[in-house]
Amino acid sequence: MKKLIVVSLVLIALTSCGGNAAKEDKNDANDITGNPDYQKGLAIVAKNDCLTCHKIDEPLTGPPYREVANKYAVIPNRDSVLDYLSKKIISGGMGVWGQIPMLPHASLSADDAKAAVKYILLLKK
Repeated sequence: MKKLIVVSLVLIALTSCGGNAAKEDKNDANDITGNPDYQKGLAIVAKNDCLTCHKIDEPLTGPPYREVANKYAVIPNRDSVLDYLSKKIISGGMGVWGQIPMLPHASLSADDAKAAVKYILLLKK
């Protein structure tokens, strides 16, 4: 009887550990933080004033990055999305997300704006 209880406890422990390992592997597969586009874009967003108006999941003055990603990451022509959004970042705009204007970021290079857009698009759920 004691052997049956011990074997049952061992099996429960192994099953529990195995389930967590599978979940960890799944989460690691979805981890985008090691992506070079993520790292470069995050650095650009952090060193500019982007986080003054945007957060990842919560609306602030501007839309959450995840909403932007969910809207634009589904468009098949990635290059046109990168061009469109990077130009919007540089020149500013209004009307797509409401009547509060996004101020222009004219000092941002086209490459840096595209890197920021790549970062944002990676946040799609």
